[in-house]
Amino acid sequence: MRHRIVIVNDHMQKNYHYQLVQPMGKNFDQAFKPELSPQQMLSLGVFGGKYMTDCVKEFPSTWFKKAKLCPLRHDSKSNFFGVKASQSLHTWRMKGWIHPADPRGWFQWYCRYYMGRRIPDEDVRQIKRWRAMQRHVTQIKRNCKPRDLACRRKQRQALLHWAYDSRKF
Repeated sequence: MRHRIVIVNDHMQKNYHYQLVQPMGKNFDQAFKPELSPQQMLSLGVFGGKYMTDCVKEFPSTWFKKAKLCPLRHDSKSNFFGVKASQSLHTWRMKGWIHPADPRGWFQWYCRYYMGRRIPDEDVRQIKRWRAMQRHVTQIKRNCKPRDLACRRKQRQALLHWAYDSRKF
């Protein structure tokens, strides 16, 4: 595979370069099995539609054909479950969850990982964070009737932000 270089120039990163070393959507770490692709997440409605509205050129245009985006502001109505289920970027920074390579956080990391970028230590950290969301899956399964999408909507939306598809359980 010929490695492609991606150059990023958006609101949060100027002249940031990364290399795609794996085929898109392939060769994930064995511990990382997301249920949704970035394209699926965007079309369902995540992050109030505001996330990544200034960096669509970095990713395949197909990801944004059906994406529920709101470039002006966060709009919870854009989320699949219609509720706000995310913390502010300020909170993420304060908690040390942001890596300099991905100033928008986990979803930006996931999009780039999905595209084929690998940063070994950061990949391990982010996959560990993704796996920690499994506790929310367990809570929904214990407390909700199967496929009751009205049960624990905020928790379900949060799982959607982490590529878990709670519509299935």
